[in-house]
Amino acid sequence: MALDPTDLFDIRSLLSDEERAVQDSVARFTNERVLPIIGDCFEQGRFPRELIPEIAAMGLLGSSLPEQYGCAGLNGVSYGLICQELERGDSGIRSFVSVQSSLCMYPIFAYGSEEQRQQYLPAMARGEIIGCFGLTEPHGGSDPANMKTHAKRDGGDWIINGAKMWITNGNVAQIAIVWAQTEDGIQGFIVPTDTPGFTAQEIHKKMSLRASVTSALFFDNVRVSDAQRLPNVRGLKGPLGCLTQARYGITWGPIGAAIACFTEATEYARQRILFNRPIAANQAVQLKLADMARRITLAQLLSLQLGRLKDAGTMQPTQVSLAKWNNVRMAIDIAREARDILGGAGITTEHCPIRHALNLESVITYEGTETVHQLVVGREVTGINAF
Repeated sequence: MALDPTDLFDIRSLLSDEERAVQDSVARFTNERVLPIIGDCFEQGRFPRELIPEIAAMGLLGSSLPEQYGCAGLNGVSYGLICQELERGDSGIRSFVSVQSSLCMYPIFAYGSEEQRQQYLPAMARGEIIGCFGLTEPHGGSDPANMKTHAKRDGGDWIINGAKMWITNGNVAQIAIVWAQTEDGIQGFIVPTDTPGFTAQEIHKKMSLRASVTSALFFDNVRVSDAQRLPNVRGLKGPLGCLTQARYGITWGPIGAAIACFTEATEYARQRILFNRPIAANQAVQLKLADMARRITLAQLLSLQLGRLKDAGTMQPTQVSLAKWNNVRMAIDIAREARDILGGAGITTEHCPIRHALNLESVITYEGTETVHQLVVGREVTGINAF
């Protein structure tokens, strides 16, 4: 029996019926609704907002949060498969769902009051309220402890001043989860984007994540009530806890991008005739394709085990760092090799490898650069902090 080239170890057989059903439904959505338009969206620098109601109707926003808040209540592996299939379409689509789910809905669920959960989570699950996550600042993203944005008490309110940079969804969001220095340490605030003094400025001239909205946020004496503060967390563990949730999804997403590039390169190699035979008959091309299949298989096993650890409640941040480092590096290398196999055709948006390669330049940087994750693992194995 022939093996599936994109699943040589039959990892799908390790999934539950529900997990397979989730993967299949999101795969159909990607095939039918994302892939026909995403090349044009990337070329035009346009996020396909028209897909938001469909994404919400499928239960993909906050999918791992409890049903009592209007969410799907899926397990971590299912969320990972959602990320994988969406990023097979485009990193920008996966980023939208990741930010909404892990960086905006999760902190409200984990750190918010019950009133905040009831007010925001059901509407966010329906796609009626879109969020963005304000942590990174213009002067340095890898050192969040050096945060300059600050919030000061003014009676029963807080006054926020500062700026955030490289914020996904910034110009489509109705709320921002903003992290700011206070007299009691770093705290999080739910800031409606129509609050006076709040400004979102979309970042243009991007060569990566072009089918995603990326913004700079500015806070000029933005006043919010204490009811908008996330009451159940203080310090960096708040935003870092959110990032661990999001990075988990990112370990799965690039597998989808790699599969898309590998599949297209394989099909092209079978059809492209040079010197009277398909280039797939050349040893050099077969070695490249075999290495892609090997690396995809290893990444799939890594993320599946990470998902099982997450669902068992034993997942550690270092394990997430190792998986993000490995899997994004895997995907970006495969995208580049696939582009090479396609030759000149590989530089156009008629084919996916160049688009994925460019997108993955952002994915390998955001939510912890490759170097940062290497140092996290290094700290774990040596017991010495090299930051």
